[in-house]
Amino acid sequence: MTLLDQIQQATMEGDADKASSLAKEAMEQGFSTEEVINDGFVAAMSQIGEKFKNKEIFVPEMLVAARAMEYGLQEMEPYLVGKKREYLAKMVIGTVKSDIHDIGKNLVTMMLKGNGVEVIDLGVDVPEEKFVEAVKEHRPDFVGLSSLLTTTMPALDSTIKALQEAGERDKVKVLIGGAPVNQEYAEKISADGYCDDAIEAVDLIKEMVSN
Repeated sequence: MTLLDQIQQATMEGDADKASSLAKEAMEQGFSTEEVINDGFVAAMSQIGEKFKNKEIFVPEMLVAARAMEYGLQEMEPYLVGKKREYLAKMVIGTVKSDIHDIGKNLVTMMLKGNGVEVIDLGVDVPEEKFVEAVKEHRPDFVGLSSLLTTTMPALDSTIKALQEAGERDKVKVLIGGAPVNQEYAEKISADGYCDDAIEAVDLIKEMVSN
């Protein structure tokens, strides 16, 4: 089993310490950052996504795998200084105003990172103006809005309207997700897409980027 295969395996098993030590070992042996990231961590998270879709694993297994990847990427940070990583896309994400739930958002964030998307996470209870500022500053391809409470669903709509009023709406694709929302609501507020879970978010972004 190659070192990159071992990184994949450690990541899929959720062994964060092993994944990070193997990543360091690979860099010391002269593997490129692209090889370790793409053929190690990204490959592992792609397999995790497939297993989740096939109901072979569930959210807890996804979370520990994503955590192992995060540890590994942190170990690689010194080797990434001064290097520009190629990303599939860039996304600004956050839980909307008055909502402090973040487990779903965090899982989406980790899965996107594991599939080559650069993510700017604004956190929770994010007001409309902060999303607008982030779009102006970071120029993302996508904005991800999360709402976990029925009472905060209107903030999804008002955030999209704020982007429109600021003249930024046509420059980004807005995706929404969370327990109380669905495809019908996404269409009602003129979002560009709805994601039921983290894997759907990855698939939808890949599809939109390829088109």
